Amino acid sequence: MNILEKLKEKGFDTIPAGFYAQIDLWKSWYDGKVKDFHNYKVFNGQETVNCERYTLGMGKKVAEDWANLLMNEKVKITLEGNKEQKFFDSVCSDNNFEVKANEMQEMKSALGTAAYVVRASDVTINRESGMIADTGRGQLKIDYVDAPNIFPISWENGIVKECAFTSNVTRNGENYLYLQIHRIGDDGNYIVENEIYHDENGNLTLANMSDVRGFESVPPVVRTGSPERQFVIDRLNIANNYDNTLPMGIPAFANAIDQLKGTDIAYDSYVNEFALGKKRIMIKPGATKTLNEEPIFDVKELVFYVLPEDTTNGNIIQPIDMKLRTADHNAGLQDMLKTLSSKCGFGENHYRFDASGITTATQIISENSSMFRAIKKHEIILEGVLKDLCRIILRMGNAILKKGLNEDVEISIDFDDSIIESREQEEARVYQMLDSSLMKADEARSILRNEDIETARAALPNMEAQLVSP
Repeated sequence: MNILEKLKEKGFDTIPAGFYAQIDLWKSWYDGKVKDFHNYKVFNGQETVNCERYTLGMGKKVAEDWANLLMNEKVKITLEGNKEQKFFDSVCSDNNFEVKANEMQEMKSALGTAAYVVRASDVTINRESGMIADTGRGQLKIDYVDAPNIFPISWENGIVKECAFTSNVTRNGENYLYLQIHRIGDDGNYIVENEIYHDENGNLTLANMSDVRGFESVPPVVRTGSPERQFVIDRLNIANNYDNTLPMGIPAFANAIDQLKGTDIAYDSYVNEFALGKKRIMIKPGATKTLNEEPIFDVKELVFYVLPEDTTNGNIIQPIDMKLRTADHNAGLQDMLKTLSSKCGFGENHYRFDASGITTATQIISENSSMFRAIKKHEIILEGVLKDLCRIILRMGNAILKKGLNEDVEISIDFDDSIIESREQEEARVYQMLDSSLMKADEARSILRNEDIETARAALPNMEAQLVSP
């Protein structure tokens, strides 16, 4: 019995199995090897030959590029309170957030959806009531979940209210599947149910948590006592045209599968042009040895090909030197990359094929370009996701660790717009407008320090001397 059947057995309906089959297909394009496309058969007139198509791996490249545009080292998450900022930074550091956040942006760009699940670790929970027995100790952990392990249970207007998450665990050579179900209880507060299953090639059998190392202290039920979620779902801001009633997203290349095929067909032909166009020298059997039966050429030399039988017509030695159509292939491959780039939201000139392989455009893009609009559109959802994650961390920091944090603190997300305008250019423009009295000091500080206008204005008495042209 698989996880969908287990959830149904528990009374939970989730996403149809067909959508997870689609995720598997997207995963194969992300991996770069798609069954029945990259492995295919060709009949050569005598027999069927198994062939393997060369690939550029553009599914992963597209996902990587979107991840780097949306979440890189220049993205800054600012909480106005110093205490709140330090706590958030410490949780991020403990959970390798800077690395994992970029990785999850890549996974959502490749598979359509990602999730961040916050949980408490090293705390004591009353197994009878499911409530936390003691507070003020422990730490917060962030679980990073990709699309194949996300199972929405209830949703409204695309927002997931209840959800199940799975993760694969190996202990002593045995495979297990860990299941978390986040659901709303009768009192309106969230309940987290935990189970672990022994996984034998996809066949799941319920196991005892106490028998699995690392899960001995995990209670079967945790009552959070809060009506707020401990998870947040992230996806690209693209309508799901596979099924727009589902709350799951689709990859950046979901509607560019034909273009992915086109680039690999063109690249495969390009590579085979060199393999098939290799110079050959055809030799009749009679010309392979001297009168003393000594070989004329090295039998291990691949340039020579001995014909199966001698004939009386034709040259004894016939060189065959095929002309390579590299320019035509290069132009064709470039056209395929332009179409793929456009379909994935980058505009037409994002990718270029040259001697070093696939290179990415690094020029500053204009604010009226399709790529600029796509970036800003995706940032709408990502900004909300990051702010929700901050709120969850602050709320659980208070409820579990008793940190005394301001849960309503102002949160701002400063995305990396250096591809649109470099930071140096932006700062120079601000100082120029300040010197020309085209911008007020509080406006300048707000931009330079990524602060809201009220915070910038309140700090001005101590900052007037600094807001001058450098």
